[in-house]
Amino acid sequence: MRHLIVLLVMLLPFEAFAISVEDVMKKSQAAFHYQGKDFKARVVMKLISKGGQERIRELSMLRKNFGEAGGEQKFFMYFFQPADVKDMTFMVYKYPAKDDDRWLFVPAINMVRRIAAQDKTSSFVGSDFTYEDVSGRDIQDDTHTMVKEEKLGSRDCYVVKSATRKGDVDYAHKLSWVDKGNFLPLKEEYYDKKGELARVFSADEIKNIKGFPTITKRVMKNLLSGHRTEVSYVKADYNIGIEDSLFSERFLKQPPKKWIE
Repeated sequence: MRHLIVLLVMLLPFEAFAISVEDVMKKSQAAFHYQGKDFKARVVMKLISKGGQERIRELSMLRKNFGEAGGEQKFFMYFFQPADVKDMTFMVYKYPAKDDDRWLFVPAINMVRRIAAQDKTSSFVGSDFTYEDVSGRDIQDDTHTMVKEEKLGSRDCYVVKSATRKGDVDYAHKLSWVDKGNFLPLKEEYYDKKGELARVFSADEIKNIKGFPTITKRVMKNLLSGHRTEVSYVKADYNIGIEDSLFSERFLKQPPKKWIE
């Protein structure tokens, strides 16, 4: 009888043991947006036109988790350059299963502006990333389907199709190539409502920081305009003890130097 059971198990289709698409997306969200208790990075963002002209933005980005992966988070960003965005700050309160809160402090007019939920797919400071790209999208906002498994370069990947449930973004669906080893998204293709490929994300460099595989260089290309944005982490660190008090409107206007430098 034991030999018969072993034979039957061997004859079961491989899919019976495969990870579910929901687990793939949960693990990918955790790997991309929730590693460590907190995170800080010095970021250089290059905005590159179709003709090759570059504009540089430099900023510090801080993130803190409040609970488990998929739960609440807070983000804080401070811009060093260029002159037109110097001292500008951006803050996000991310919530599961409801709209996030986002604020932008514009020093030129000395005003904190609340970013409406419907603006989450607007360009983030002129880049090809959206406000939602910065903090991530809730898994439950999309319907996920496992399309196939294939290699991307030398990496084995799950390929997942994510179709929006609510039509609240400027694309109909995206395809994600999720690394089977570390569950980071190595590539994403965004298709518009006509079914045409509009944007492409790629993870161009991954480094191990304190045991956490981290995308330290990423690129978003807008295929319609020919514009692209390259984001690189000059330095990054995890679990540094970021204080809760940082994430307040008060510090949007006067961020403490010890956290932004």
